[in-house]
Amino acid sequence: MLAGAAYLAGSPLLGQVGAGQVASEAQGEAPSSAGKSELFQKVVANQKRTDQELDRFERIERVENRKTGSDSRPPEVKVWRVFPASVSNDKIPLTAEGKPISAESYRAELQKLEKLLVWATQKGPAQDEALAKMAHKRKERDDLIEATHAAFIFKLVGHEMRGEHSLAKYSMVPNPKYKPTSRNATLLTKVKGFVWIDEQAAELAKVEGEVSEDISLALFLAKVYKGSHFMEERYEIEPGIWVPTYEQYDFDGRKFLLPFAIHERTFYTNYRRVGLPKEALEVVRGELGKTGGETARP
Repeated sequence: MLAGAAYLAGSPLLGQVGAGQVASEAQGEAPSSAGKSELFQKVVANQKRTDQELDRFERIERVENRKTGSDSRPPEVKVWRVFPASVSNDKIPLTAEGKPISAESYRAELQKLEKLLVWATQKGPAQDEALAKMAHKRKERDDLIEATHAAFIFKLVGHEMRGEHSLAKYSMVPNPKYKPTSRNATLLTKVKGFVWIDEQAAELAKVEGEVSEDISLALFLAKVYKGSHFMEERYEIEPGIWVPTYEQYDFDGRKFLLPFAIHERTFYTNYRRVGLPKEALEVVRGELGKTGGETARP
């Protein structure tokens, strides 16, 4: 659930809430730690499942960047159509309005995507190696998710409405008894914030946090400063599938001896299930047929 910590670690941005210590105090009522731990375990399981399901969805990503958080000038905007292609995501650049840059360039990008999907449907040493690397990254991600079981203390502070849904709001602070067993897990000891959970669905709806003390990275060659902030919102796009719809990062620090800043907002829209590579290949070929482009056959 700690998207920001995972971001700093070079891991995927999402999926780090655990079922560790849970202290609940709201309106004089104290639900059992066992019951809340069971809820958080379900949240973790649902996030892992959604991670795998996302390999079957395309989406539009709009990224807005500013040099500083207080910069009043219009942000730099980049938009992509992000399409799953087995071991990676293909990103087709679009205009700021989310339209193809040109018919010719868009068709060329679809043809490149088609070739990538054809490759992904085939078997061979290169495909096996790529799949093994992807499995290794997924395991690292899952290990980080599991590490949070003990990394945080969650305390119920109340409930908030989002539309027609009631969300349970928990404060999240590092557990002083937690002993990280990896470099990435160490980052979890330097983050605090809040999480919002849809208890009925056992899904993460929102996370917001900040770096509570300076974080050293890359063998101390880089540092993210205390006070850096992150947040993410997630919504259900089809039954049981909750995905990121908005992320914001406001990080300040230094790399080597030079200061750096990341002030970025990302909007995720137009999610569409396209399936695994064999199914996704037919989707792309259908689009190419409409644009008059040639298709590659395995």
